[in-house]
Amino acid sequence: MRHIHLDEGLRLRFPGRSEDFDQGVEIGMVAVLMDQETPEFSRWISRANLGQVEAIARQMGYRVIENGGDEEWVDITFRHGSIKAKPNLRLVHSAG
Repeated sequence: MRHIHLDEGLRLRFPGRSEDFDQGVEIGMVAVLMDQETPEFSRWISRANLGQVEAIARQMGYRVIENGGDEEWVDITFRHGSIKAKPNLRLVHSAG
């Protein structure tokens, strides 16, 4: 049994359910947000679901940006195709 990320600070778990069930719930939640054409949202998902999530996102016009994670989890930001990508900024020190 694992936790499924719903929103910031809100997680669910389903005691007695299989890993397949948990993965299905995770995919379903992400698909609903994409179907509502939510412009941008982030979720922690299981790495085991990453391939399927990326495929669904492409079909629904979303870009997937990985924001880090570990061996088991990945923090993903979904951006709808109509949103321009935010530039990656970095701090540059000037000589002086």
